[in-house]
Amino acid sequence: MSIHERDIARHNDRARHRSERRGAMVERLEVPVNSTEIFAPSLGGTPERISLRNGWSRAYLTRLIIVDVAVGVLCSVAAAMIRFGDSDLQEPYLWIVPVVGLCWVAALAMANAYERRYLGISTEEYRSVGRAVVGMLALLAVASFLTNWQLARAYVLVLMPLLLVSGLATRRQMRLWLGRRREKGELMQRTVVVGRADAAASLLRSMQNEPTQGLLPVAVCASGMDASWDATSSIEGVPVMGTPRDAISAADLYDAEVVAVASHPDLAGKALRRLAWALEERGVELIVSPGLLDVAGPRMSIRPSNNLSLLHVERPAHATRSMFLKSVMDRTLAFLLVLFLSPLLLTVALLIKITDPGPVFFMQKRVGVRGEIFFIYKFRTMCVDAEKRLEALRAQSDGNGVLFKMKDDPRVTRVGKVLRRFSIDELPQLLNVLFGDMSLVGPRPPLPAEVEQYEPDALRRLHVRPGMTGLWQVSGRSDLSWEESLRLDLRYVDNWSPIGDLHILIRTFRAVTHSSGAY
Repeated sequence: MSIHERDIARHNDRARHRSERRGAMVERLEVPVNSTEIFAPSLGGTPERISLRNGWSRAYLTRLIIVDVAVGVLCSVAAAMIRFGDSDLQEPYLWIVPVVGLCWVAALAMANAYERRYLGISTEEYRSVGRAVVGMLALLAVASFLTNWQLARAYVLVLMPLLLVSGLATRRQMRLWLGRRREKGELMQRTVVVGRADAAASLLRSMQNEPTQGLLPVAVCASGMDASWDATSSIEGVPVMGTPRDAISAADLYDAEVVAVASHPDLAGKALRRLAWALEERGVELIVSPGLLDVAGPRMSIRPSNNLSLLHVERPAHATRSMFLKSVMDRTLAFLLVLFLSPLLLTVALLIKITDPGPVFFMQKRVGVRGEIFFIYKFRTMCVDAEKRLEALRAQSDGNGVLFKMKDDPRVTRVGKVLRRFSIDELPQLLNVLFGDMSLVGPRPPLPAEVEQYEPDALRRLHVRPGMTGLWQVSGRSDLSWEESLRLDLRYVDNWSPIGDLHILIRTFRAVTHSSGAY
């Protein structure tokens, strides 16, 4: 029997056993359970089941380690060739070159680059590459000192950057590969969601909307269900398998790899600790959702205490030093972009002037940081009397309730359609960045009339300078609803960082070239 046939037979056996156990579990749910025995420790885990539950990570890690060894060897060969050429390679380097590949994997392992909890989802996987490079440098220095043999400095100076760039590129490509597989429903972790029905539903929607997280909900153990609950009930299309006290049975029933706990008052303290013990015996991961909305990982840390681990949420980076550094970065990049794009800017200005009578630039009042009014600069893409014709077209808006947008706006000129498609009309806002009214990255600059319609939560958008681009720009632009646009802007306000700004700028280039949501 081939390996593929054995996998199919094993899958069929598990499905048959799962069906039988589900029927038994439904019968058991009708019997009251002593609350003092919830998540009582047992010896339910077996090495075979634990190994089966970790199958996805083995497939990913095997591929990743093989690539890392190859990358280490190739970088070492390249560094040696650059330093010594074809004929000058010294004999010790003939065995150093292949050893570097194994040392590189060892350094990555010591830097936690192969931790299962980080694979494919956490930026910690990228940070570990930087730590591994530092570890490799230290290892080479110690080895050189102990053997009294001097490595060529040029070889080391070339090798380290190559390892850093190649290590980051490897993880990026592996994540893309993993993401494509997970969008097809492969290499997913079967997950049981536990908590109140409303919190569980929210967590389920998040999992289903982000398949790249790798969590495939297979069952729900929820409290707060109404009296009509039966064995056929479901939440967000996922079957309900009882209350939170049935989490362990559901995990066993579905061979779950993860149990995700939504915020629940009954799952805290001893109950949550016992749940963690029971899952540990089965090789099942435990994820706890704290119920915090759009708080990025760098803002959260664990504050130890005698009895409890406290979750510390850092304030957003609105300190004077952070804002000053952001302003310097914005104005420097804006100045360089104006110099680089000046031929394009002059060409577009000439085309607008030739094809349609009227001014080259369009100026409009917008609301900036802390409610300050400023004039935004854009290339004019509409006819001169566009503002006067707005009211007649408002009923045909394709916007999101607060913002007016039309996919086929009759006021847009022929040149304007091209400029809008590739967001070239936004480039004069680089002047606003130089003047300090705007930032390169931030929330979309709103009109005064839009701000008048804001609810209290939306006013938080005005805590930072508006930007030429932002999460709104790279996530669909005009195709987003007002609620989605607001959520993305608030997420940026609460979690912005210089590295995050650079990442958004890179994503902006792809969004502009694909013309997604631009009209």
